[in-house]
Amino acid sequence: MTQLLDTVLLLALPASGKSEVRHYLASLTPKQCREDFGMGPTLQLDDYPYVHFMHRIDDELMQRGQPYIFYKGPHRPFQDDFEWGTLCHLLNEDYDNLLHQRRVEVPSAAQHLFERIDRARARVELPPRLGDLPYRLRAEIAAAMEDEVSEHLAELNAIWSTNREGHTIVVELARGGPNGAAFPLTPPHGYEYSLSCFSSAMLERASILYVWVTPEESRRKNIERGKPDGQGSILHHSVPLEVMLGQYGCDDMAHLIERSGEPESVAIERLEVVGDGSNAHYALRTFRLPVGRFDNRDDLTTFVRKETSAWGADEVERIHSALGRAFSKLRQR
Repeated sequence: MTQLLDTVLLLALPASGKSEVRHYLASLTPKQCREDFGMGPTLQLDDYPYVHFMHRIDDELMQRGQPYIFYKGPHRPFQDDFEWGTLCHLLNEDYDNLLHQRRVEVPSAAQHLFERIDRARARVELPPRLGDLPYRLRAEIAAAMEDEVSEHLAELNAIWSTNREGHTIVVELARGGPNGAAFPLTPPHGYEYSLSCFSSAMLERASILYVWVTPEESRRKNIERGKPDGQGSILHHSVPLEVMLGQYGCDDMAHLIERSGEPESVAIERLEVVGDGSNAHYALRTFRLPVGRFDNRDDLTTFVRKETSAWGADEVERIHSALGRAFSKLRQR
């Protein structure tokens, strides 16, 4: 019987083809995914909805004459780059709910989201911005966002409550650093920092599928995919140019692979508390994650945006073969 990959971290610069890869895999039969890639039916987690909701909160604040609390402006970066860690801890909570098949039933999905964001921010030592808002203002913003956030919570509940046996969990995120930055990237930029924020439960189970494009190609495709009304869409949102250059001008995946000490892997080291009570102490722990690089520098994925009936046989063959080579690295490990 084919051994299935447990958890795959789908990593890449924006507009590199991550979402198209997910869409392509979803078009295949379970047998094809299992036998060709070692993938079961996927349970998918993504931090982009939280990026979008933070923008929505800021937009609602602006409409009420209040200052932004997350971003420097509607098309600008985070006020504090440690929000990248906030996103990681939100994904940790999603992942833990999935592992334990928890459903969340709350009176207000938006208020629950606000509490989650503040908890995640506290994990990276950022203040509770939403909890500090005046009650009436927070209630108004929650009411304005309730329908959209309720829909997202319903989608998460459907994922969290699924028995994950026979499935592969896919966690999607993009990270990077300023254009022209030297390596190693300074935290909280880059994959090294964000991976170090993930839970031990996730890192113990995870492999990395990295979609490889150049920063220049990422910027080109980012403009190409953007739609005026697509900011809430995983497939059609466009990242502002200041963010592309300041946050995604490069990434550190090649650097992490080169210094890992083993081929096609990334090593994440961090201090963890070992033991309890009077025996509790810190110990350095190393997580070694295998990496499969899907080379998309020649753009194997854009065609996936078309209707399936319009896919060319040669296009399908090229993406399928390249993904097979990348997944083979993960399955060997």
